[in-house]
Amino acid sequence: MEEELKNFIKVWVFAIISISYCYYLSARIKAGVFRLLSVLPVCALFLVFPLFFSSVHFSGSIAFFLTWLANFKLILFSFDQGSLFPLPSNLARFICFTCLPIKPQQNPNSHNQLPKWIFAIKVAIFGVLLQIYEYKHDLSPIVLLLLYSLHIYLELDIFLMLVKVLVSITLACDLEPQSDEPYLATSLQDFWSRRWNLMVPAILRPSVYVPVRQITERKMNSDQALFLGVFASFLISGAVHELVFFYITRELPTGEVTWFFLLHGVCMAVEVAVKKRTFVWRWRMSPMVSRLLTVGFVLVTSGWLFFPPLVRSGMIERLANEALLFTDVVKRKFFTFGTVDCLLVRSTPLQKYWLVENQYNVTVEEVSKSSSSWKKSGERSREYACIRTQEQKGCEE
Repeated sequence: MEEELKNFIKVWVFAIISISYCYYLSARIKAGVFRLLSVLPVCALFLVFPLFFSSVHFSGSIAFFLTWLANFKLILFSFDQGSLFPLPSNLARFICFTCLPIKPQQNPNSHNQLPKWIFAIKVAIFGVLLQIYEYKHDLSPIVLLLLYSLHIYLELDIFLMLVKVLVSITLACDLEPQSDEPYLATSLQDFWSRRWNLMVPAILRPSVYVPVRQITERKMNSDQALFLGVFASFLISGAVHELVFFYITRELPTGEVTWFFLLHGVCMAVEVAVKKRTFVWRWRMSPMVSRLLTVGFVLVTSGWLFFPPLVRSGMIERLANEALLFTDVVKRKFFTFGTVDCLLVRSTPLQKYWLVENQYNVTVEEVSKSSSSWKKSGERSREYACIRTQEQKGCEE
């Protein structure tokens, strides 16, 4: 873990230096091919950074922030497009808008802010979900599918919200929301374009959808151009997801994730084309029914194509283990009572967390095994090590 943190700091130092180069040098080059050539070395560097990590959260976040967002934004920046045009007023804003999933809010009063207690409820539900993983071998496939879907949604939503709040305070500006309660989507277009991970469609639209549609409209009708634009956007999204999954799992892509996005791209294009027909406006489906159908379709296709590669590689379980380890470290650092620290040590297929006796004047008092459900499954059990420090010093992994 200590080595991972060191690599994390090094990567961000190099990333900030690279983005500063783009701000001070590349921005002075006329928009076009030559500016693109000047930023391509930075893009290549960002493709390598996720390989420095074994942690799911570190490799995944670096892949999302730098390999995906920063690279796409810098390519758009090369042609005076995207959120980096016009050029932000200072370097700090340029760095944040380049590598973080944020966008300045154009109309601060246009979005209704959700009550803060809803975010607190999401955090509480996420904590409960992490504990349910201990009993996952007793759960049905349908319940597991719901568990995985809720986990991905809540962890991403909580993480992006924390990033947004931190950057908003730092830059003293209003930012666009990163998601808008995707479980309330009434159509695939509503889900992918207006509710789920809004930074991604904000990037794919100017970089893929608009250029493809403008080119194809010269020789095709509007519906065909729309279909190809949507199809190309989902194809690129699927390919990037395959790359991110490779960084996390270190396993060659199977193509399942790409097929998931292609399926949704085709269905969404058909949905948009059907909505344009006059007869559709004469008959409208109940919002509740359309929400159930939309969310149901997303869940079923996710269980069929999206989650299998993650489950086979053990990535979902590693996500839960790392999140639990983080919460345990926070509890140990900030919620310790008396002279006894309780440290949760988890073994995963790729990581081990050990306590070294006497390294920091620490004596292991007791090691107890966790629930029998983990033992029955043949997996490594979790170990709880209650340690006593001689000078009320915390132990480290």
